Amino acid sequence: MRNYICLSKSVFEENSFALVPIRDEDKYEILEMRNEQMYHLRQSKPLTEEDQEFYFRNVVSKLFENDQPNQLLFSLLKDNKFVGYGGLVHINWIDRNAEISFIMKTELEKENFEYFWKNYLSLLERLAFKTLNFHKVFTYAFDLRPHLYTVLMSCGFVEEARLKEHCFFENKFINVVIHSKINIS
Repeated sequence: MRNYICLSKSVFEENSFALVPIRDEDKYEILEMRNEQMYHLRQSKPLTEEDQEFYFRNVVSKLFENDQPNQLLFSLLKDNKFVGYGGLVHINWIDRNAEISFIMKTELEKENFEYFWKNYLSLLERLAFKTLNFHKVFTYAFDLRPHLYTVLMSCGFVEEARLKEHCFFENKFINVVIHSKINIS
């Protein structure tokens, strides 16, 4: 397993969940999830295996060598099985904040959306607030999944902004909703 040189600890575990540095063995499942869930991602076209190979070889591998990478990506495991991935992206090391990114296997969303999000957020907050001592984390979401906002607010996030008609999606402009949480420890 690779470790990020910027982290004193790279694995975060709680209950039956583990957040581990993104694994190459998950790259094709990630590609499948991203292509299935393009509607809520900032991804304009389906990814190919060649795209994914290039990304892992030229972007992901370099994240582990950087003292202050612009993103920290993790595989989420449940009972040692891959169930999703995400991390801290658009990291601002000076202001100590980052955007939260996460997607889970599509088939898990209908019955377990809240369960996986809450466990993921718990682990990611430990990384962001305890290990990195970041001041703030936030989400940037197309206004397409209101059930996400309920989960975020139940985990102590607040709606910080609603950017009106901010993104063009399916031939119309839609809002973007930003939720954030500040480190109080």
